[in-house]
Amino acid sequence: MSRNLIGWLQAAPLALVLAGFLVAPIVMIVIVSFWGATEFSIYPAFQFDNYQFLFSSPVTYKVFFATLKYAAMTWALTLAIGFTVAYFLAFHVRNQSIQIALFLVCTIPFWTSNIIRMISWIPFLGRNGIANKTLIDWGLIDQPLEWLLYSDFSVILAFVHLYTLFMVVPIFNTMMRIDRSLLEAARDAGASGLQTLTHVILPLTKPGIMIGTIFVVTLVMGDFITVRFMSGSQRANVGRLISNDIALLQYPSAAATAVVLLVTVLMIIGILLRFVNIRKEL
Repeated sequence: MSRNLIGWLQAAPLALVLAGFLVAPIVMIVIVSFWGATEFSIYPAFQFDNYQFLFSSPVTYKVFFATLKYAAMTWALTLAIGFTVAYFLAFHVRNQSIQIALFLVCTIPFWTSNIIRMISWIPFLGRNGIANKTLIDWGLIDQPLEWLLYSDFSVILAFVHLYTLFMVVPIFNTMMRIDRSLLEAARDAGASGLQTLTHVILPLTKPGIMIGTIFVVTLVMGDFITVRFMSGSQRANVGRLISNDIALLQYPSAAATAVVLLVTVLMIIGILLRFVNIRKEL
C-alpha cells in the first residue's frame, strides 16, 4: 500500500466530519438563500430576490458598516491591550511559574458564561451604576453620563472584554518562540528598546497578531447577542439582522445575509493572509 493511499485513509475520518458538519451546512445555507418565502411558507426555487432586496436596501449598507466599525475598533483595542499583556508576560516576567500563573489569571473570565460577563457591565455602567456614582462622588461630573450604557461605547467595551484573550494567546505564544539571542544581538548593536521592539519583536510577532486578528474579527462580525443587550436594542449589526429574519421565519432572507457575511469575512481573512504566512505558526 502506497504512502499516499495511507495518508488519504488517515485523513478520511476528519474529512468526513468536516464535510458533514461544516461543508454540508454551508452548502445548504447557500441553497436556501435562493429560495422564496411568503408570510406563511417557504418554497424551493432558484431566484435572486433575496440578494436583490438585500443589496437594494440602504439599511443593509448601514448595518454592514456598523459591523465593520465594531470589528475595527474592537480589533484596535484588543491588539493594543493584548500586545502589551503578552509583551509583559513574555519579556518582563522571568520566573516561569509566575509567568504561567499570570497567564492563567488572564483566563479566569472564561470560567463563566459570555452572557454573564457581558451582562455584568450593565449595573456597573447604568445611570445609577457604580461608574456614575463614583464619578459624581469624586466631583468629576455633576450628573450621570448617559452614554456609558446602551451605546456604541458599551458595545465595544463588552467586545473588548470578551475577546481580548483571543489576541493575547497567539501573540504570547509567538513571543515565547522568539530566540532571545536576537534581542541580545540587537542590544549589542546599540539598538534602543523601542528599536528592538519595532525592528525585531514586532516583525517576528506578525503571525501571532494575524491569528489573533482573525479570531477577533470573525467573532465580532458574527456576534449578535452582545450588540442586542449592550445597546439596549438601539444598535444593529449583521448578526442581529440574521437573528431578526430567523425570528420572523424568513429563512431564505437570513440565509442570503449569512452568505454575504461569510463572503465578507473570507475576503477580510484573505487580505490578512497576504501580509504574513501563518502556516509556520500553525
